Amino acid sequence: MNRQSKGRSEYADLLRRYLLPQKNTLWILAALLVLTIGLQLVNPQIIRYFIDSAQSGSSLRPLLIAASLFIGFSVLQGGVTVLATYFSENLGWKTTNALRSDLAAHCLSLDMPFHKSQTSGAIIERVDGDVNALANFFSSMIIHLLGNLLLMLGIIVLLFRESWLIGAGMTVFVIAAVFVIQKIRKFNGPFWKDWRQASAELYGFIGEQMEGTEDIRANGASGFVMGRFHRMLPNMLRVRLRAFLGFASMWNTTIIVFTLGNAMAFAISAYLWKTDAISLGTVYLIFFYTELLAKPIEKIRTQMEDLQKADASISRIRTLFETRSSIEDGPGAPLPEGPLAVAFDGVTFSYEDNAEEPTLSGLQLELAPGEVLGLLGRTGSGKSTIARLLLRFYDPQQGAVLLGGTDIRDCKLSGLRKRVAMVTQNIEIMEGTIRDNLTFYDDAIPDARIVEVLEQLGLGGWYGSLPDGLDTMLASGGGSLSAGEAQLLAFARVFLTDPGLIIMDEASSRLDPLTEQRIEEAIGKLLANRSCIIIAHRLATVQRADRIAILENGVVIESGRRTALAADPKSRFSAMLATGLEEVLA
Repeated sequence: MNRQSKGRSEYADLLRRYLLPQKNTLWILAALLVLTIGLQLVNPQIIRYFIDSAQSGSSLRPLLIAASLFIGFSVLQGGVTVLATYFSENLGWKTTNALRSDLAAHCLSLDMPFHKSQTSGAIIERVDGDVNALANFFSSMIIHLLGNLLLMLGIIVLLFRESWLIGAGMTVFVIAAVFVIQKIRKFNGPFWKDWRQASAELYGFIGEQMEGTEDIRANGASGFVMGRFHRMLPNMLRVRLRAFLGFASMWNTTIIVFTLGNAMAFAISAYLWKTDAISLGTVYLIFFYTELLAKPIEKIRTQMEDLQKADASISRIRTLFETRSSIEDGPGAPLPEGPLAVAFDGVTFSYEDNAEEPTLSGLQLELAPGEVLGLLGRTGSGKSTIARLLLRFYDPQQGAVLLGGTDIRDCKLSGLRKRVAMVTQNIEIMEGTIRDNLTFYDDAIPDARIVEVLEQLGLGGWYGSLPDGLDTMLASGGGSLSAGEAQLLAFARVFLTDPGLIIMDEASSRLDPLTEQRIEEAIGKLLANRSCIIIAHRLATVQRADRIAILENGVVIESGRRTALAADPKSRFSAMLATGLEEVLA
């Protein structure tokens, strides 16, 4: 399929998926546009009648009737135009929202390698910026393009009705104008694509730096960031200039074409009037229609510019939709109820395909249902990678990860992540109510259950002090919460889902010793009848573990019952207890 055919296919696919479901609005909009075209064609006929009647010395009555009709049709045309604009914008809003929603859902379904390779700002620009560039494409471009073509056809037919000479001349003018505009559009198309790409890179950079404002300031890197920002701007300017030079060339070409068209109309009208082939009113009619003919051509030119922008955005949107996750849903094997057994059977995994050393190498690890595993090891030993594999953020290159005896690749992702939950040290607090932050908008969780979990976590007093209870609003990032309160809300969020396996990845690292001690008893109750993996750097965190596993270079170098390892003076874990975990893992 060549590039042009592929482009038409992309347009057709988007229109079929997002515009056709709004067919009722489309029909209303089409009817309004046809009515507008009819009114535009009728008014010049009324004015011609008025001029010819006045020139012939007719009575005042026909002139008053013509004037009244002209005013009435003009007012009606204005009202129809307002209605058409309303339905057009409404149509664009609905279709772009549907497309934006599908893109956002698609991005959320993509695997971690995609999100690691894209900045949040770049993704936002593609989901929102590119879709906004298509607003006119969806809202009016196709209907208005057809409407303007119909208006041009109507004008040409009426001009032929007056004289074949003026009709033929204006037909040549229209064909030449459309041909020239189309040629310029094809030439300028790549510039708009480059502009959309440069815009995405700039907003991606800005979003990345805004997220790291505190670190940038704390490390004195503001100068470096601003230097990079200023180096990006000249490139943006060059791309912008190329794109808008193309716009200027199209605009100037249109002016030249319109001037030539008016000159042709003037010459033909002068000849016909001199030979008494047409009346003075008809001369006006020809000039009016010639000016009116410029209007749809101008609008078509504008729509061609929008199409240039749409070309780039549609291409980028299609590329995003065609991006596929390497993590795909399994056939839907169910996981057993209750606490889940965990097994890593010869798992080898690398984040990069060409990595010299795998992150995990032939990993063998087991956890019985209802047990708590303390996972220890140096930074980079593979502890957090185990958590990511259990949630299928990644899949191993070799071996299998089993939950309850089921290979997790056979499970639906949604089903797996309902049964496996993770608490990390980085807590995401959304702008919304406490209820929304804890339930992620799951209305099936009753308020009584939420309050019960908050009380079990020692947050009963805090909850009682809230002015609006569960409807209390939280700021994005949890600015109104202490680090401990945010961490405790993360615990509550997980336990409300009633998972069979809980992973705590440095989950208590942000808690002060007093707060950590306060929730130990509550966590003990909430972990009842659940399996748990605790990834930790502090000995106090793994004291509740039934088993201990120590990782080094992606391999389990020691594992066993915590009490047995602690009692064995030759064990690595015993040495940690004797010297302090931080020293042994340093």
